[in-house]
Amino acid sequence: MVGSLPPGTPQVTAVPPPRRPLDTSDQVRRWYEKELGWPTVPGSPPGLRLGLRFDVLDVPAEAGRAALRHLAPGSPVAVRGDRMRLLVAAGSAEELPGVLSWLEWDSLPLDLTVTGEGGVMKAPAPPGSPEWAGGRPDTPQGVAVWLRPPEPGCEVEASLPTLSALGGGGDAPDLVRLLNTVATHCHRLRLRRVCRQPLAFS
Repeated sequence: MVGSLPPGTPQVTAVPPPRRPLDTSDQVRRWYEKELGWPTVPGSPPGLRLGLRFDVLDVPAEAGRAALRHLAPGSPVAVRGDRMRLLVAAGSAEELPGVLSWLEWDSLPLDLTVTGEGGVMKAPAPPGSPEWAGGRPDTPQGVAVWLRPPEPGCEVEASLPTLSALGGGGDAPDLVRLLNTVATHCHRLRLRRVCRQPLAFS
């Protein structure tokens, strides 16, 4: 037969082409949606929809570290460069101006923002990703990672600071104490920057 191999010739098996690696963004999105049940939006990295399960308070990392004592152990916290993102109860974005006014911080410029319903936060790299090499988060510029990652299978809402915790005696952290601490440290950071500036003489 034409094209047949002589007896004793080893068979050559065709090597399949290498499989295309799974897109990292797909893996990250799957982790958030399947493991945590958090709604996402497509992107690289994917985005986390805010205002549904939580809002996010974005503050200088130094101010955020001072506020960690007001958070429950399971309350997720992310870092990105010199900024820290604290997850707070959904609806907190609407409450923030009133709380800061009540605390008498509304007349001062504070380096903090809160984003809620309709907003999107870039999803921090999950534990086990390349940014978590060696079990510790590495935060290259522009990449957010979890300082305190969310725990799969746990309802995140129960661990988040909320306004309703004020005087309630429940387990939820108090949003008012958190905001007061963050605002205090944001103000101290601003004063430090102002004091370091050289005086201008005319």
